Amino acid sequence: MSRRKKKQQSDDNSEIDLTPMLDVVFIMLIFFIVTASFVKEKSLGLNVPEDLDNPPPPNPDNKSILIQVTSSDEIYIDQRRVDVRSVRSVIAQKHAEIPEAPVVVRAHELSTAQTYVAIADAAREAKIYNVSLVPFDDKSK
Repeated sequence: MSRRKKKQQSDDNSEIDLTPMLDVVFIMLIFFIVTASFVKEKSLGLNVPEDLDNPPPPNPDNKSILIQVTSSDEIYIDQRRVDVRSVRSVIAQKHAEIPEAPVVVRAHELSTAQTYVAIADAAREAKIYNVSLVPFDDKSK
């Protein structure tokens, strides 16, 4: 009977030591973190007015290129609907008329960021780097 007890006790103590495996996993984790290349992505600067409730009075001397984006992502420049593919040429034409004019994108809150990015990219292609975003909703129209 004593032999059976010894056999059962030895089975209970036969566990696998996981410490070396954890050491290897942590060393691999550190290796991959250190050797990973960190990519810096391009980003667009976003100029949003700080106080939307009390906007400053408009300056009649300061002309800007106003682009309106509706909730269904339709683009309007000077109350004319413009296709997204021709935004760059219209912005370039307006910039030729008023070289110091910034681009102001008045976008509906339900419009997509993709439309804003397309407009900002078109402005950059037209060599205009001062692009501001002014969000609005149906109440503030």
